[in-house]
Amino acid sequence: MNRGSLSLYSYTLLPIGSPIGRKSSRISCTNLGYIILCFLASALSCNDLLTEILIRLPVKSVLCLKSVSKNWLWLLTHKDFTNRYDKYNLSESAGLFGSNLYISYNGGGRRTLYSRMLKFCVDRHGIRIAQSCNGLLLCCSDHCNNDRGVRKYYVFNPTTKQFAVIPSVLGGDEARKSIWFMGLAYHPRNCVHYKLVCIRILEPRAEYLFQIQIYSSETRMWKISVESFSANRPFSCRGGVYWNGAIYWAPSKRNQMYFKLDVEQLQTLPSTEELMMAEQHEYCEVYLGESRGHLHLTVYRTCPNYSSSLNVYEMLSDHSGWFVKYQIQLDGIASALPKFMDKRWHGYVFGVIDVVRGEEEEEGAFVVLMGNRQIVIYNVHDNSFNSRMYRTTNCSTNFHRHIESLTSF
Repeated sequence: MNRGSLSLYSYTLLPIGSPIGRKSSRISCTNLGYIILCFLASALSCNDLLTEILIRLPVKSVLCLKSVSKNWLWLLTHKDFTNRYDKYNLSESAGLFGSNLYISYNGGGRRTLYSRMLKFCVDRHGIRIAQSCNGLLLCCSDHCNNDRGVRKYYVFNPTTKQFAVIPSVLGGDEARKSIWFMGLAYHPRNCVHYKLVCIRILEPRAEYLFQIQIYSSETRMWKISVESFSANRPFSCRGGVYWNGAIYWAPSKRNQMYFKLDVEQLQTLPSTEELMMAEQHEYCEVYLGESRGHLHLTVYRTCPNYSSSLNVYEMLSDHSGWFVKYQIQLDGIASALPKFMDKRWHGYVFGVIDVVRGEEEEEGAFVVLMGNRQIVIYNVHDNSFNSRMYRTTNCSTNFHRHIESLTSF
């Protein structure tokens, strides 16, 4: 049969959980959605119309529909469909990975362990998440190999359970020992073939020399970038966020750069007056993240002259500067949730772990804060707090956003 045909008279409907290819004459009531879709598909004359229906289904429904038949499996795993599905459902944040827990934004505050999920590949040192990017996770060995001092790197899709082992950077084991930063770049619209950006120290001396290497999933090869740079001390690589065709790091005294992938160039990231003032003091908290095509920055300085509000900045699309998008009143949170946020002589103790934009500009946006080993969700439009709080097991936990994606590689 022509795979482009949508006639489902040749399809065999199977109950949920039935092995593909095994016929069954019994269809439970839970398969009513399958029956409706099949009748609908049989009446359609083109793939595009069926795809328009399927891309509006939740990810879990699409995954279940794969078991209907071999032809449905082919259709729903085809790269044309998965790319279109991810573009339509772009940036719908499902939750956070952190402290060995998956924290759901939707599902009534449900917490689930994800440690088993990271056992997708045998690594005797264990596997941890290094970065998340639009549905894909960059993972690495949890501990360096004691014999050779190197890590393995993986790209993993937690929705489809597909993973890829990343080959060693150019230069062998010695180069792997000198990796200073590894970042993931993926977007279903402007970077459909994921890329990795690796920064390594060539030779530590009075002036550090850094080399950039780029890996493409399309060629499955590393290449040395034409761009290299030097610094009088190792520069900060906090963050590592892909936005608008570039890798960005949280701005600091040691690093105010971003790396544009298309031209392979380092460029200067504008700072904010608040950040420059905060860096004059001993300590400040900086968050950098992307949501629905917007790059966000928060800065909070913990000092005697601390602020009782938190500004959420957004980068202008032409990279020319930042503007205040939201402002959070910290005193209100502290009075409503005294156990959540400690107030000490030098200010409140808390951290921003996510900024999520809504589908509509004026609704649905929220900021996720962590304080005193608890997490709370703050609605920036009505200043309300989500009562769901989660006790973490590690106060220094790194959090990584989870977006459901069907992308394959």
